[in-house]
Amino acid sequence: MLTPAEIFAKTRRIEIRTSRLVNELFGGRYHSTFKGRGVEFTDVREYVPGDDVRSIHWNITARLGQPYIKRFTEERELTILIAVDVSASSAFGTRSRLKSELAAELVSLLAFAALKNSDKVGLLLFSDKIEEYLPPRKSKSHALRLVRDVLGFVPNSPRTDLNAALLYLNRVQKKRAIVFLVSDFIDSNYEKSLGITQRHHDTVAFVLEDPMESEWPKVGRLLLEDAEDRTRGMAPGNKSFRALYSRASQTRREERDRIFSKSQLERVVFQTNHDYVRPLLLFFQQRAKKFR
Repeated sequence: MLTPAEIFAKTRRIEIRTSRLVNELFGGRYHSTFKGRGVEFTDVREYVPGDDVRSIHWNITARLGQPYIKRFTEERELTILIAVDVSASSAFGTRSRLKSELAAELVSLLAFAALKNSDKVGLLLFSDKIEEYLPPRKSKSHALRLVRDVLGFVPNSPRTDLNAALLYLNRVQKKRAIVFLVSDFIDSNYEKSLGITQRHHDTVAFVLEDPMESEWPKVGRLLLEDAEDRTRGMAPGNKSFRALYSRASQTRREERDRIFSKSQLERVVFQTNHDYVRPLLLFFQQRAKKFR
C-alpha cells in the first residue's frame, strides 16, 4: 500500500509526463478522433443509396414500409467515463511497473486530453462490486483526483466481476458517453452486459497484461497464492508445465478476443514492460482512418 506522500509524488510525476504527451502528441489526435463522434438524435429522413445501413431507424422503417435513417447533431461537449478494474490482480507486475500504475497513467492521459478539449470525465472503480463512482466533471483538480484514486485505492474485495461493473455503468450513465474499460479482463460471464454497453456507448477496451501471464519463467517449483481467491499451490517449472501454462493463457486470450469481436469492441493491449505511447498512437491513427 502506498503512503499519502508516495501517492502524491507518483501523481505529480504522472501529471507532468502525461500533460506533456497531451500537449505534444495526443491532444490533437483526441480531438480529431472523438470530437464529432459524440452525437445526439434529432429526426429521421428517407434512406438513399450510399447511406450507412447502421443508421437505419428500424422501428420507423417497419411502420412506414420503406427505409428511414436517423439524423444526428454533433455534441460540442463529450462525456468520458473511465471504468478501472482495481481487483487484486491489478497490483501485479513483474517488470517495470504494476498494472495499477499503468492504469493510472492511462487515466491521467485520457483525463487531461478531455480537459484540454473542454470535455467532462468521470471514473468508476470496481472489483466484484462498485468501489467508487465519481460523476463526470470538468476541472484540473478533478482530473488529478482520478489519478490519485486509481494509484492509491484499496479495494474492499480482491475479486473481479466485470458483469456487475457493466450493469452499474449501464444504469448510471444514461447519456451516451465514450467509455474506456481498463482491466486485465481475467473474468467471465460479462458478454451480454458488454454488448449492451457497446450499443449505448462508444466503448473501448484498454487491456492490461504482464509478460508472466502468458509465459511461465524457467524456474524451479514455486509456492503461489492467487491474489483474488487466496488459494495456494505448488507450481513446477518444467517444460511440460510451461507449455500447459502457455496454452491455458492463449485460450483465455482467444475467448476474451472472441467476446470483443462479437460486440465489435475496439481494444488496445498494453504490456507492463513496454511504454504505452506506441500502442495508443496506433489506436488513434487507426480510429481516425476508420471514421474519416
